[in-house]
Amino acid sequence: MFKKSQKLYEQGLVNLVGAVNSPVRAFSSVGGNPLFIKKAKGSKITDVDGNEYIDLVLSYGPMIIGHRHKQVQRAVVKALKNGYSFGASTENEIILAKIVCDAFPEMDKVRFVNSGTEAVISGVRLARAFTGKDKIIKFAGCYHGHQDSLLVAAGSGLATLSLPGSKGVPEGAVKNTLIAEYNNLESVKKHFDEHNDIAGVIIEPICGNMGVVIPQKSFLKELKDYLETKNALLIADEVMTGFRSKFGGAQELLGVTADITCLGKVIGGGFPVGAYGARNEIMEEVAPLGGMYQAGTLSGNPIAMAGGISTLTELQNQDPYKKFNIIGNTIETILLEAAKKYSVDLVVNRFGSMMNPFFTNSQVTNFKEAQTSDIKKFAVFFWEMIKNGVFLPPSQFEAWFLSSALTVRDIKKLAIAVDKAMMAVSEM
Repeated sequence: MFKKSQKLYEQGLVNLVGAVNSPVRAFSSVGGNPLFIKKAKGSKITDVDGNEYIDLVLSYGPMIIGHRHKQVQRAVVKALKNGYSFGASTENEIILAKIVCDAFPEMDKVRFVNSGTEAVISGVRLARAFTGKDKIIKFAGCYHGHQDSLLVAAGSGLATLSLPGSKGVPEGAVKNTLIAEYNNLESVKKHFDEHNDIAGVIIEPICGNMGVVIPQKSFLKELKDYLETKNALLIADEVMTGFRSKFGGAQELLGVTADITCLGKVIGGGFPVGAYGARNEIMEEVAPLGGMYQAGTLSGNPIAMAGGISTLTELQNQDPYKKFNIIGNTIETILLEAAKKYSVDLVVNRFGSMMNPFFTNSQVTNFKEAQTSDIKKFAVFFWEMIKNGVFLPPSQFEAWFLSSALTVRDIKKLAIAVDKAMMAVSEM
């Protein structure tokens, strides 16, 4: 079933680290060797052995209207004919900037970069530049890219590989990083009681890297209100959540306006892109208007801009968010009913077009609770889903994503796969 993937894996071990270019792709937490993908179209992805899967990874989010959508394909091909990279400004940067700023009421200006990691690096630097303070609070289990200062108590890949942090990150790089507990405002206040140089707090409005974890009650609003009393900024990492639950940010649905917002993934339609934005008085700290330096030769790349404009335009035209809630609710019900049928402990967290099942019998509202999930059961579940034609993130601690390309037939096939996978879990 996976002979060609196995062969490519063995070849890849020679010149690639672990035969992959991102750790979660190595399938370390689920066992077995990684799949190598050849092509994708609509809601499906196909590996090199010809196995077709319903795709619930979607390049970890950006393929929100499905793979190779005809409008996006057309726009990208047109852009390619004009050139690949100029190292100079283009009109499409202005067009995409307006689309993004219009979607986020608190955002007057935006700066495009090349990845979500770059967006967060820049967003944190901007918070420090604007406030004149050094320390940043992050939440355990939230992952904000692989920058040194935030690669502590992170979820996702680090949780998957059971690493407490990362080698190569010196103590000095994290001395200004403070760790709080998600959904626990008192843990934030404690840091402010002990430090007077905190520039701000960075948070995923909906966590996607310890599995999908949702803020409880008025946690985010109370956090923002408290930060205002301390002259500290709220940095929303919406690299995953941007445009996933509405045309704009999850923060708006949660009744919060972040001071700085970091974006990625979907705003490039699958091409490498990121962005950070804020109101004028904050963004005017950024060079060439201000003293905070940040640059990038490939920032605003013309191909990524074309992909982003066409993706967001089509997304706005489709307005699939009601559909996402219906499909999400259907899949959640399928999972819970199958778990009940086979007496498997399971809880499902869902927000908009992001969701995640946890193999545990307790609620999951923070990283500690997420870690109660039985990863051995998830590994069995994962491979059974793969065998039955559903491509999932190869980690308990990664969100599943929905696309507007999903069909009724896809959902029926998914239901059959879930039933078989849950039965396999019950037989462990």
